[in-house]
Amino acid sequence: MPRRRSRSARLPVVAKAVPHITTLAVNLDNGPENHSRRTQFMQRMVAFARQYGLTVRLIYYPPYHSKYNPIERCWGGLEHHWNGSILDTVDAVLNFTSSMTWRGHHPVVALVTTVYETGVRLTKAAMAGIEAQIARQPGLGKWFIDILPSAHRDG
Repeated sequence: MPRRRSRSARLPVVAKAVPHITTLAVNLDNGPENHSRRTQFMQRMVAFARQYGLTVRLIYYPPYHSKYNPIERCWGGLEHHWNGSILDTVDAVLNFTSSMTWRGHHPVVALVTTVYETGVRLTKAAMAGIEAQIARQPGLGKWFIDILPSAHRDG
């Protein structure tokens, strides 16, 4: 299986090719690892926005609405592709996911080996600094969030 550059290694190349793109919209479920009040997740997203100079728009699906999330429909295709095979090694998983197609395209598959500590929280003061870069939409506070690339909010 050919090795591809990681998503983070490709992003600067893509950013140079499309300099007119200033906002990255990310559709998310509201799972516990990427909730908009999760301090470590939001800290990483703010760092990403700063690093690439992008506004990052987090758009959360409401509870029990995963049927609208395109990635959820992809899982059924993946299950059909591996057809009950035992996925007992990392290589087996990578081979099956790399060789499947979804709507005529092969997915980009990369093994993420980064281990994130659990139970780590930012202090209230540190989170206040993060919140200074977050614009929560009135009435949709935890469901629709813009993360600005600098600490200065417009308006």
